[in-house]
Amino acid sequence: MTEATVLDAPSARYDAIRNVDELVRAIDTLHCTPGWVRREQPLFWPAPRSTFLPVHWRYAQIRPALLAAGRVIGTDLAERRNFVLRNPVPGNHFATTRTLVGAYQSILPGERARSHRHSPHALRVILESHGSYSVVNGRQHPMESGDIVLTPGHHWHGHGHEGSEQAFWFDCLDLPLVHLLEPMRAEDHPQHWEPNAVREDHSPMRIEWADTQARLAALAGTPADAHVGRTLDVTSPLMPTITIKVHHWASGWRGGAFRHAANAIHVVLRGKGNTTVDEASFDWSFGDVFVAPLGARVRHTADEEAVVVSLSDEGLMRFCGFYSLEDVK
Repeated sequence: MTEATVLDAPSARYDAIRNVDELVRAIDTLHCTPGWVRREQPLFWPAPRSTFLPVHWRYAQIRPALLAAGRVIGTDLAERRNFVLRNPVPGNHFATTRTLVGAYQSILPGERARSHRHSPHALRVILESHGSYSVVNGRQHPMESGDIVLTPGHHWHGHGHEGSEQAFWFDCLDLPLVHLLEPMRAEDHPQHWEPNAVREDHSPMRIEWADTQARLAALAGTPADAHVGRTLDVTSPLMPTITIKVHHWASGWRGGAFRHAANAIHVVLRGKGNTTVDEASFDWSFGDVFVAPLGARVRHTADEEAVVVSLSDEGLMRFCGFYSLEDVK
């Protein structure tokens, strides 16, 4: 329990104050700041912007490191064998954007990653896998290449692998948001693993790649969004803080430039292309991850047919009444 701070000062001390500087010093002893003083960081500014930076992580560079991790550390020592994508903004220790954190994760054949649960919502975008699975609240869901598997907050979840090749995926959690709002709860499963899990191939916890492909194909011939092309929104009501959208971009597609009040992490499932985020230019391909912070100028183009998953806080921003979007040159 945090000890309470009791602030007290005799009112008579203010009777002798004759200038502003004396008043500011006196009120500071009560942990008060006058609203009229100049601040190094202003409280208001004219347009949405983030202190976080545009960043691009190449899967081709991370994958060898995950292979090495598979050789040198097991799930007995690392409950989750992953590499967290830390935005290089000064003072940041783990977050990928202001509200979201992402990580590449891997599991070896025959391994099981212990079950736990926590307040943050989480999901997995499966990059390479055949035979791995996730157990969520006693239900075992396959994690096959292209799938998106959900683990809503406070749900028990663990992972296993019955295939023959090392599996790789991308994790996303709203952990920075939970740290900011402070409702964190976390605990390990008392049995380390959920017993007697029932296999469930089709579930609200699993967005299957085959279904995603079919639904994207059904969008052919429909009007495409000028900024993000043909888009499938697969956001789960169980995880309202993470908006999940799947974009399909035909070869040669060029989106219009825009700014919006949302932080986004993009995961490339298929194809190649380029995205500019403010002054940064990212040539991306399969498995890559890139970040477009809130308020940045963004423009996507596809060099070949591409499928890109966007994970953002757009729904949260809309709920709060903060969301905005504008065309830019």
